Amino acid sequence: MVTNPTTASGELRGVFDQVFTARDFALESGRVLPEMRIAYETYGRLAPDRQNAVLLIHGYTSNHHMVGREGATLAEGLWNSLVGPGKAVDTDRYFVVSSNMLGSSYGSTGPAHTDPATGQPYGPDFPAISLVDIVTAQRALLRHLGIDHLMAVVGPSYGGMLAFQWAVTFPRFMEGIVPVTAGIKSNGGAGLTALIAELEADPHWNNGRYYDNGGVLDTLTRIRVRTLISYGMREHLAVSFPDPAARQTEIERVARKWASAFDANALITLGRASACFNVEDSLSRIQARVLYVLSRSDQVFPPSCAPDVMTKLREAGVRAEYVEIDSALGHAAPGIEGEKWAPQLAAFMSQLAPDISPATDPM
Repeated sequence: MVTNPTTASGELRGVFDQVFTARDFALESGRVLPEMRIAYETYGRLAPDRQNAVLLIHGYTSNHHMVGREGATLAEGLWNSLVGPGKAVDTDRYFVVSSNMLGSSYGSTGPAHTDPATGQPYGPDFPAISLVDIVTAQRALLRHLGIDHLMAVVGPSYGGMLAFQWAVTFPRFMEGIVPVTAGIKSNGGAGLTALIAELEADPHWNNGRYYDNGGVLDTLTRIRVRTLISYGMREHLAVSFPDPAARQTEIERVARKWASAFDANALITLGRASACFNVEDSLSRIQARVLYVLSRSDQVFPPSCAPDVMTKLREAGVRAEYVEIDSALGHAAPGIEGEKWAPQLAAFMSQLAPDISPATDPM
């Protein structure tokens, strides 16, 4: 366990590298995971009335270390500009739970974990999961922490879709949601087919049972390079690496570091879950207020999504606001240039919880 790391703007009170474990976790499919683990960390202090909690959810290929020490994979510390003492999600006021996803590669139960029935990694035999399963697992974590109500659910990309799923599946569990660079239904089904075909073409794939033969590092690295470029990594590195060749080398280095940690079967498991995501016909279930955030230059969920989403939310009776981040940094802009929309996020959080005061006693 690591406590009290330091962010770029000062000390962040937190507890890191924790794992919650539940037994016999039932999935939507009817399958049961004998053991279900969720990795997580927390920032700030839970109030005595337990009403100041915020759930922070990461993106598809990212992890739950969104705040704290900055890493080298465009994931760790990416939201330091938005979450922390005195920030838009002020950890002097809010208790922030940053949860890893079920099926991911950073400590939560997923395809690389051991199947109790065989003693080997699940691999391609890992049960199909849904976004409902992911948020249900997170609810189990929150209840383990003594939290039965959230001030907000906040997340970018896949985490933004999960925020919508939270509001539909457990509509009375939170006051507000902040879906960022996301939509109300998947746009990734076609890309998933191509991704699976590319992984299957790797000579080490072995029908997804590659754990003992060196894995598919080169293919994952190639996939990650394309992803980083589509997320705006070239623009992000332009100042630090003005030479295009040096910039490309840095992107490849970052991509390989990520590929060394992420499991290809997890990429498919989470991809299949997101490909089935669609809450378009369930928006009337939402009781929470919504702050919907997109980035001007995002190629994944472009601002052209906003009119349709906002119209459908309002037609469903949802109280919704829209913010567009004026940034050239694409899908990663919300974290990298958090200062560009931090005032709107801070105002939204204050509207949800006008009476929450800064904590004065130690954690």
